[in-house]
Amino acid sequence: MLQNQVAIVISFLAFLLLFTGVGIYSATRKQNNTADYLLASRNVNPWLTALSAFATNYSGFMFIGLIGWTYQVGISTFWPMLITLLGQYIAWLFVHKQLRVVSEETGSETIGSFLGQGGERPIVVLSALITIVFVGAYAAAQLLAGGKALFAIFGWDYAFGIVVGAVIVTVYCFAGGIRASIWTDAVQSILMMFAMLLLVALGVQASGGLDGLWTQLREVDPKLLDPTPNAKFGFLPFVISWLFQGLGVVGQPHIMIRAMVINSPEKIGLTRNIYTLLAFVFTLTAIGVALTARILIPDLADIDPELALPQLAIKMLPAVWVGVILAGIFSAVISTADSQILSCSAALTQDLFPQIAHSYKLVKLGTVLVTAITMVLALANNQSVFASVLAGWSALGSGLGPLLVVRAWRQPVSVPVAVAMMATGVAVSLIWRFGLNLSSDILEIFPGMVASTLVYLVASKVKL
Repeated sequence: MLQNQVAIVISFLAFLLLFTGVGIYSATRKQNNTADYLLASRNVNPWLTALSAFATNYSGFMFIGLIGWTYQVGISTFWPMLITLLGQYIAWLFVHKQLRVVSEETGSETIGSFLGQGGERPIVVLSALITIVFVGAYAAAQLLAGGKALFAIFGWDYAFGIVVGAVIVTVYCFAGGIRASIWTDAVQSILMMFAMLLLVALGVQASGGLDGLWTQLREVDPKLLDPTPNAKFGFLPFVISWLFQGLGVVGQPHIMIRAMVINSPEKIGLTRNIYTLLAFVFTLTAIGVALTARILIPDLADIDPELALPQLAIKMLPAVWVGVILAGIFSAVISTADSQILSCSAALTQDLFPQIAHSYKLVKLGTVLVTAITMVLALANNQSVFASVLAGWSALGSGLGPLLVVRAWRQPVSVPVAVAMMATGVAVSLIWRFGLNLSSDILEIFPGMVASTLVYLVASKVKL
């Protein structure tokens, strides 16, 4: 047993050193200015952009959250994930290119500065606060996912994995900024996909092939094979709700910043197609892993289904390969956490305190500070990764998404209306989830984004 753990640790550490090394090496291409630290001089090729966007979005939420959810409810999780991806594809079609073009025209280096074009401080400050609070909480959920992975394999306290993830993020983000994040994302996305394909292939084989897997799932619980989602208010509201979940990508600063760094707006289409293909395949494999885990590790239903992936790796693979899978999970966690921490750091140093915006050293120190705060939040978090991610994503999508679309399409909006849009979106989202407790039936991002959009439409109608 001890020998196995040593082998796991060695292979795991080897990949972590690889990621950190790539991030540090990227610093050799950097320019010592804030524009390069935050936007990589807007010179990232479409393949790297797509791989980075994929790794940033499909992270601990998929490895830990989606697999845990599918383990409990079965194949019906395919529909919300597919509808979400459709919503993201629509956003890529109509928003990302516009964001790239307009952000360069306006010289915007952060999402906050893009929303507050022309130095409209109330908009910039409020968007920065929303980013720091909710992206920070989202990043904490990613570090928690890493802690769960180490707990599942070694029995170590969640805190250890949280601290390890925070340290790694600090090292290479401090060294190379968003370029380091993007380069490491590209390596991490390849490992993420390999890990999932390997495990789902072995899991299906161990379950007796697809026929055997289907038969055994039916014996465990026929509901696991029911493709109909649990939609209390009917299928159409369910579809619209998850479509808005996908459209909510326009309010995620850590993802949308990828559209601002690509080297040409004309290459957004290629980036979109690569991203969509990767996301679709990854979703299918994540669901496949969860279903095989339900058969091969049935007792997790009474413990923590979000531990299914690492536990399945222990059961199915030699020790060295368990380390690879663990590194895949950790890479997913880090690829999202680093992007989110850089977004929070940008909001803090560029938007809230513009007096230090052009101090390269202070901007880097801001990254360290944000990482430390995120680590503390993760240590205090006792929610599931799935629930934490949904709450953070919804608040951001509702608060920042509609205004970003308005700005991307160069539509006029006054400062009071913009502030009202953001405040209304966040408030409705939070009330829907925590006040009315309706998010299990219709995701809060739907009413949140609708409310924010209505504020804009009504204000436009009465010419406010």
